[in-house]
Amino acid sequence: MLSGRLDQTEAQLVDQLVETLRALPGGAAGIAPAEPARKPRNPDYDARIDAHLGGTPVTLLVAAKKTVYPRDVHQVLWRLKSLTSRGDSSTLVPVLAAGSLSPGARELLRTEGVGYFDSGGSLYLPVAGAYVYIDRPPPKGPASTMRSLFTGRRAQAIHALLVQREQWIGVKDLAAVSLVSPATASEVLTELEKFDWIDTRGQGPSKERHLRDPRALLDAWAAQVVAGRAPALRRYFVPGAKADALVDRAASAFEAREVSYAVSHEAAAQRYAPYLSNVGHVRCRLLATPAADDALADMGARVVNEGANFAVIEVKSSGDLLFRERVGNAWLASPIHVYLDLLKGEGRAKEMAEHLRRERIRV
Repeated sequence: MLSGRLDQTEAQLVDQLVETLRALPGGAAGIAPAEPARKPRNPDYDARIDAHLGGTPVTLLVAAKKTVYPRDVHQVLWRLKSLTSRGDSSTLVPVLAAGSLSPGARELLRTEGVGYFDSGGSLYLPVAGAYVYIDRPPPKGPASTMRSLFTGRRAQAIHALLVQREQWIGVKDLAAVSLVSPATASEVLTELEKFDWIDTRGQGPSKERHLRDPRALLDAWAAQVVAGRAPALRRYFVPGAKADALVDRAASAFEAREVSYAVSHEAAAQRYAPYLSNVGHVRCRLLATPAADDALADMGARVVNEGANFAVIEVKSSGDLLFRERVGNAWLASPIHVYLDLLKGEGRAKEMAEHLRRERIRV
């Protein structure tokens, strides 16, 4: 049975689910016949599918949506879970079908014992005696939204939320502290609400948000960093200086030329939360300007392909240096930026990243 409220895309999604069930070993499925006209139309599901899985007859009661975030899951879970109380719960399976499902939505549905299906072919059905779980990369939708959240000025707003995770914050305050427009701040907060990572209070101009799940937000950012390309490095050799002394030497040179910079990677992590017995090189976030080139010349730095002990990550704006901290004689990139930079490093960089997160970031 198909609900008359399904649009073409949602109806095609239900058809795709039926074909996926038929393709399972020993699987069979079809749209159930319409209920007799004397029965009221059930408003709590959009399709009813009769299937055989592993020799077990089951009925899937399907709610269909184009895109589902964790916030949306909360809105439909009560509908779907109530369906199993109307018959034998061992053969009635509530299922949420969507064009795309965010990872958080998938996890929440599994926790609640509700099946799901998306247009990428991912399928989860908690059927007694015939557990079905197919995990495939999510189609475009939440995945592409997630990628865009952690780039450019949007990333600056997220960075600010993580740094001020204990506070309630409004759109204008977030925009001011993260150096973005109020429109960008509002857009980021709206997207994070969909992932159910923030709480809200108030209405209109006085509306404020609070980061409910900073761990999930930082995990999502880290996953995007790991999956993306490592930033391009300009590699130099600076004679006559070990890593710790090189940090101070670079700091003096940049500050003499009024150059914006922030030491990152192992050299910064070692100052925030010592972990390694020795750091072999220094990497620095640097706002590219003619003055920066002059400062590098003052240091005696020369470009090399091998044997570098100093590397520059060129940043495009002061937003990429947000929340840097003064430690000793040098500016260090924010602990969150250092953590994310280390995730793309070599050797024991990833171990150091986790140590920094545990000891200094504590998220």
